[in-house]
Amino acid sequence: MHSNFLVLVRHGQSEWNEQNLFTGWKDPDLTQKGITEAVNAGKQINRYGLIFSRMFTSALTRAQHTGKIILKEINQEDIPVHQDQNLNERAYGSLTGMNKDEARQKFGAEQVHIWRRSFNVSPPDGESLKDTYDRVVPYFRNNILPQLVKGEHILVSAHGNSLRALVKLIENIYEGDIVKLEIATGQPIIYKYQNGKYTKA
Repeated sequence: MHSNFLVLVRHGQSEWNEQNLFTGWKDPDLTQKGITEAVNAGKQINRYGLIFSRMFTSALTRAQHTGKIILKEINQEDIPVHQDQNLNERAYGSLTGMNKDEARQKFGAEQVHIWRRSFNVSPPDGESLKDTYDRVVPYFRNNILPQLVKGEHILVSAHGNSLRALVKLIENIYEGDIVKLEIATGQPIIYKYQNGKYTKA
């Protein structure tokens, strides 16, 4: 039986990534480096020769722009694109827009580390990774998984933490370990999906 593919890509470097700022739901675009990363992601995906049925992305420009560049690179710009804020980056609340080094000075390195790297502790007025998981996973199960089950190849262009949530689900990763997983910008994570099981391609 033929297997189909789920491809996850974290957007390329954004203007706020470059400045080391907490971005969350703010909406900066890609840097030139980020555009190049997206083009390279497209080139890597192209090697698999997949014809995607649709692309899912967040409500934020950097993920949409990355997805658009990838689709152009693989010559599939005419497929349906679904944008939804359930795939948005985790909301950083009061930390949004703050330089990460300044945040460490203000709140202490240990506290910032806890906010960034614990599963269920959220920054002031923001979301924990668990909160992000709790919106990403139902969206995935209701909207993306049924397409996979039908045998479609699916592309998802999203964010470090929304993709962390998906990888936790797909690979069944323990809460204490998922927070340590780094998801690189512009590096496709490719899964084969067959009979309800995922394997890394």
